[in-house]
Amino acid sequence: MKLLASAALAALIGMLGHAARAQQAPLEDLEHFPKATLQIATAQGRQSFSIWIADTPAREEQGLMFVGSLPSAQGMLFPVVPPMVMRMWMKNTLIALDMLFIDEHGRIVYIKHDATPLSEAIITTPTAIAVKGVLELAGGECAKRRIEIGNRVLYGLFANHSNSKPNANAAANR
Repeated sequence: MKLLASAALAALIGMLGHAARAQQAPLEDLEHFPKATLQIATAQGRQSFSIWIADTPAREEQGLMFVGSLPSAQGMLFPVVPPMVMRMWMKNTLIALDMLFIDEHGRIVYIKHDATPLSEAIITTPTAIAVKGVLELAGGECAKRRIEIGNRVLYGLFANHSNSKPNANAAANR
């Protein structure tokens, strides 16, 4: 009887989860998200990642929900314009993630290592620092690549990064 009740309960939970997903806006295929590459400058050298960009409110809300795995060199960037304190959660996220909170200069100011899948706990910088972006990587990737607070993310969203092209007007005014 317990086995039957457990199976029925599991089926009910599965149906409720499916119903909840059905009530949400349909998920966009990640292949339709804008894509880019970025690098993180670490003491061991530059680490490169292919990223999806959550550039709309719908994409930001979707993030990596219901994704079953994430390759080690893949991630998702959440631009924050204007910079503000970002609060995130792992609801409907099936995999552990490293969440890198990045200031306007591209400096990593906080890392939430191995954020717990399916958790509704709020994740933010401990001292309420305004950030310009949040980068999500596969859980454990920061430890494996020795990515640390203070490292720089090199990407066009962030000021003063070494990948930026010189300003043509500035060069002409020298």
